Amino acid sequence: MWIERHVEPLLTQRASTRPVVVVTGARQTGKTSLVRRLFPKHSFVTLDLPSEAEQAESDPGSFLARHPPPVIVDEVQYAPGLFRHLKAVVDGRRDRFGAFILTGSQPFALMRSVSESLAGRADIVQLEALSYAEAKASLPELKPEEFLVRGGFPELYGQPQVESRGFLQSYVATYLERDLRQLLQVASLRDYERFLRAAALRTAQLLNQADLARDVGISGSTAGAWLSALDASHQIALLEPWFSNATASLVKRPKLYIRDAGLAAFLCGVHSADDLRSSPLAGALWETLVCAEGRRLQLGRHGGWQMNFWRDRSREADFLIHRGGRFHLADAKWTQTPRRRDAPALSKVAAMLPPGSVASLSIICRTPNAYPLTEKVAAVPLDGVADTFTGS
Repeated sequence: MWIERHVEPLLTQRASTRPVVVVTGARQTGKTSLVRRLFPKHSFVTLDLPSEAEQAESDPGSFLARHPPPVIVDEVQYAPGLFRHLKAVVDGRRDRFGAFILTGSQPFALMRSVSESLAGRADIVQLEALSYAEAKASLPELKPEEFLVRGGFPELYGQPQVESRGFLQSYVATYLERDLRQLLQVASLRDYERFLRAAALRTAQLLNQADLARDVGISGSTAGAWLSALDASHQIALLEPWFSNATASLVKRPKLYIRDAGLAAFLCGVHSADDLRSSPLAGALWETLVCAEGRRLQLGRHGGWQMNFWRDRSREADFLIHRGGRFHLADAKWTQTPRRRDAPALSKVAAMLPPGSVASLSIICRTPNAYPLTEKVAAVPLDGVADTFTGS
């Protein structure tokens, strides 16, 4: 079963204006399936096959002669030597758009190769896991809390019979064994898995690298390197605070989020909607889900805006969305029925922004329908994140 992705129009548009399009993202987000569906007339080769990767790296001229454009090259990061030859081929026909569609899941080497060899020739599209709206296309009765626990990996919805706990357990093992060994020299994968779980327990919190290192029993420099590996392999996102001026009372540290809320829940030991409802982590996991929905919109259909958070000594907003001098403020609340007393916090932050610049104030919660909580603040369901974050 094919699940339509909201990023499809963006990807096809980029392929119509650039010779090379690079699709990157975490493993199992559907990169290969997406490009093969959108570009059926392209030939396909994957560098997951050691023989293909070896030729692409050691003899890229022969490799490209065997696989002329238009072609999809999957897992292209396994042959960084290929990029210099791609540059020569592309420069010979700069008007041949969409000639090379490249996918990769390890952006350290991939992005370095693109910036060094394909600058000005390639567009980059980042693919996240499914959004709630995309997942509901295959499971129309899917509830937000069920989606949170199940996660957004496409295979879990293309094949609904797949058991999510087993899938996520295998996903973590595959990530540790494949990606991590190529990103870092880690003496013990068990130590890194403990670090990954400790990071998940801190999702939706201000990042305190020293505390994280101390709790896992590693040095601060090791924690920094491991956080960089999590970021580079698309497992975490760091949300920066908003700075409108040099206000000393604003926090300077980013907030840490696991990119997929289902993976975060799994790493925290939350394996069902019932577990979630009774968990003290429900609020943080819900905020993680809302953040992921916002990131998907930002990277997919609705670019051109910033997503930050606001926090100082007395005021806080989970999400501050800024575009062209206009702001949308939102808090994520696990409740189904937010109360009027939840509204003033957003109004306090709005008062710190330029007069007339705040377009909306929203509490994103598990309510089935949007409704006004006060004159200025609305309660919004997960389905309404797109309208809240983009003002559409």
